[in-house]
Amino acid sequence: MPADYRLRGQAAVVTGSTSGIGQALAEALAAEGVDIVLNGLGDPEQIEADRRRIAAQTGVRVLHHPADMRQPDQIADLVACAHREFGRLDILVNNAGVQHVAAVEEFPVDKWDAILAINLTSAFHTTRAALPIMKAQGRGRIVNLASAHGLVASPFKSAYVAAKHGLVGFTKSCALEVARAGITVNAICPGYVKTPLVEMQIADQARTRGLPEARVIDEVILAAQPNRAFVTYDQLAGLMLYLVSDMGAGVTGAAYALDGGWTAA
Repeated sequence: MPADYRLRGQAAVVTGSTSGIGQALAEALAAEGVDIVLNGLGDPEQIEADRRRIAAQTGVRVLHHPADMRQPDQIADLVACAHREFGRLDILVNNAGVQHVAAVEEFPVDKWDAILAINLTSAFHTTRAALPIMKAQGRGRIVNLASAHGLVASPFKSAYVAAKHGLVGFTKSCALEVARAGITVNAICPGYVKTPLVEMQIADQARTRGLPEARVIDEVILAAQPNRAFVTYDQLAGLMLYLVSDMGAGVTGAAYALDGGWTAA
């Protein structure tokens, strides 16, 4: 029998949810009866088509807010929009993120600034805006999408690793502050997920290395994951739904590794 997370009638904001992981998590929440504010960039027609599809399939209210995760005023308006339109805000999922790979001495300053702003600082701004609403309700759930790179490092990803380590630390600090307010704050630290971006990386690596894509996946992309398997959207959604439900009420300040054993050693 499918789990009943008892989330119907709640409201959520999911940042970076117009594609990939964020969209999958938003759809999982909508399927449980949660009203959703999507956020992210992309083709406006595609975003609107996805918004209508999710609403039609689930029967919940689905909005889109185009807040730029580098702009604090726009982020504050994103949270205010959810509260204004739905009258509540129960769940905040901080998922927005970008990546750039380069040696430290060659790392473009604008890329560093953007990665820290979007992957880390935006979560501060959303959380800062959401906490007064959640405190007034006496309940709230915040889930930060960190990464295995929030627990361990890799070369040439200094900005991403710094931001994700920072996000894990921010998660723990916030959890301690609101531990008696009915609010939990947790992080999910996934390994590689087969998103459209990762699929492009596989194809690029196959061309560059002259290898079949299957070997690129096993020997390059998933080399750090002992189970040699991508984390799936369903696995991420299952953990998130547990954390935002009452079943996860006793869990706060945790950083869950969902990485096929990557960070076990």
